[in-house]
Amino acid sequence: MSGPARAARCLPVALVISAATVSACASPVVLDDPPVDEATRQACTSLVAALPTTVLGSARRETTGTLGGAWGDPPITVACGIAEPPGLTPTAECLEVDGVGWWQQPGRGGEVYTTIGRAAVVQVGVPSAYGEPTAALVELAPAVGAVPVVRPCV
Repeated sequence: MSGPARAARCLPVALVISAATVSACASPVVLDDPPVDEATRQACTSLVAALPTTVLGSARRETTGTLGGAWGDPPITVACGIAEPPGLTPTAECLEVDGVGWWQQPGRGGEVYTTIGRAAVVQVGVPSAYGEPTAALVELAPAVGAVPVVRPCV
């Protein structure tokens, strides 16, 4: 839905609830689905269904794909089923947060965390505007932790 129809649908909600709701009516966050096999699609679909409605106090936003999620502006993003990034090796440093192993790397305007050893690779982007980025990982850990482990983080 776009244009006046979107505004008509979103405006009453924004007026009744709060100005924060307006961000849910913003343009979708571009998170296109990567090509994945059926097992990865199932793992990612389960992950997306378990994602929280808010992260670091920011409401969930619409995305262009179905295998991820986004919250706030600038958006905190979760992308599932991506290819392992270059540099993520079996000996890469592992940061464990609430039972989920992550490889941390600087991103454009913030930090990027990629899961280590999960059946589906999950990547989280946390813009610097949110302060301590690992706080987002704590909130996302229950959903991401449901993706099966294939090799432990060491």
